[in-house]
Amino acid sequence: MTKQPLIISTDPGIDDIAAMTISLFASEFDVKMLVPTWGNVALEYTLQNTLNLEEFLHTKVPVVAGANQPLVAPMISAASVHGKTGVAGYDFPEANEQLLVPGLAATLMYNAIMDSPKKVTLLGIGPLTDFALLIKQYPNVVENIAQIVIMGGNIGRGNHSPLAEYNIAGDPEAAQVVFHSGVEIKVAPLEIGNKTHITPQQMEEIKNCGEVGKMLYGLFSHIKEPDGDPRIKIFDPTAVALILCPEAFVIKKARVEIELAGRFTYGASVIDFMSGQPNAEVAVDVDLEKFNRWFTNSINQADQGIK
Repeated sequence: MTKQPLIISTDPGIDDIAAMTISLFASEFDVKMLVPTWGNVALEYTLQNTLNLEEFLHTKVPVVAGANQPLVAPMISAASVHGKTGVAGYDFPEANEQLLVPGLAATLMYNAIMDSPKKVTLLGIGPLTDFALLIKQYPNVVENIAQIVIMGGNIGRGNHSPLAEYNIAGDPEAAQVVFHSGVEIKVAPLEIGNKTHITPQQMEEIKNCGEVGKMLYGLFSHIKEPDGDPRIKIFDPTAVALILCPEAFVIKKARVEIELAGRFTYGASVIDFMSGQPNAEVAVDVDLEKFNRWFTNSINQADQGIK
């Protein structure tokens, strides 16, 4: 089987850790590069979290420091959810910078994509700042991008503001660049993450998935849903599942535009399923049983991979 080349832009963040862990050990992927960016917390933390995760997993994928702020918008933070460092709930081994590759993320991504004999998939599970810089700086790169898969946006209500989801609200201008790139785009919006919750019973199953399961159990246990729901919502792994387990989703074509001028709607995703000019495929429903089976199996696979 020919593996799918993959570059991940991430802002770990608890659910980013889960998404990266699954991706690094997925037999279908050849992860070329991890690009931590600002997002859930500041770049200094997301960068160290990425290095620490690879130390824990014993993986050797190159790490490139991404953007430390949005293109235009004021920086936001989700430290209240993920903890000051972004990974409250588990003490990772402190890694050195051995895997850190110096240079600008846009240029290093461009070189990796253009040198790849097979088109590369981009996975965006944080603000899309670095992907926008890549596309703007090197517009010819789109010829060798297979698809961009995003966890972000919302069909209805938001989680950062009434109408804006966090990853898109973090850098709306960057998101608009990506959606106007002409590349095939798949979206796992906020609503899908809200549905793919983990029950207390499933938490116990995850806890029993070896060292990786214990790590994720510790992180997930830190999450406290504002509404008191004992089930834990996970978001970023849904974007990975869109690639590896598409049969779990109902997907519809849509035109996605990002609101950049509204006083109260800045950063909102305007998703039009009636448009005759779609620029993305958006997941609108998920089979929870299929997703949970894939998720637990993927954690087991990752645990087997580090042994």
